[in-house]
Amino acid sequence: MKIHFVTEGSVNEYWENSKKTACDLLAFGFGGLGEVDYRRELSGETNKLEDMAIMSRELDCAVVSGAYTDSCGLRYKSIAIAEKGRILGVSDMLHACEGEDFKSGAHLKVYETAAGKIGLCVAEDLFFPSVAETLALCDADLIVNVFGAAEDFAPQLMARACAFCSGVPVCMCAEGIAQVVFPDGDIRLRSARRESDFEFTPSREYRLTTVRSRGLARRKREDY
Repeated sequence: MKIHFVTEGSVNEYWENSKKTACDLLAFGFGGLGEVDYRRELSGETNKLEDMAIMSRELDCAVVSGAYTDSCGLRYKSIAIAEKGRILGVSDMLHACEGEDFKSGAHLKVYETAAGKIGLCVAEDLFFPSVAETLALCDADLIVNVFGAAEDFAPQLMARACAFCSGVPVCMCAEGIAQVVFPDGDIRLRSARRESDFEFTPSREYRLTTVRSRGLARRKREDY
């Protein structure tokens, strides 16, 4: 699987100005789609999601991009994914901290693409390893996180923790930085360039984990 990261600029700017790179997965940050108002998209006033879908068809790859979505006045941090000329889905951030302008969504899904099974982890959901573990249990080959401004080392640290805990590679596309972490905790890519590439072969490794616990008696009860 070859991933091409674009950490700055929009989907349309990439289409108009950049040299196109052959890849299996094209990943943008939140600048890729920027503000997306669903009502304006449905009415045809804007066509950001349509442009992204067309790009996936023309470049023959899966495309993911962050977006600040507006649904009837409620704002969410989201990631859209497209392939073969259509939008496969939009996943929202599940965990919204108190005091933020964004609401929490309710959509965790692994998307099956020609590149592999891709799980989407939106923004600060990266700080909750249970999200990555759930995506891993749903058979993801790769977890893609789109983050905003990585102002400290917490996003990098948590990307490593999520990859280690879930057993699935995690790639992060943030403002001005791209990163790929493997389940052994090693950072395989860390780039501050506007565009960068990473290629790897997805593999699955399973271990049987046993837990010793008390309770769960099996004797037949007659007193119910």
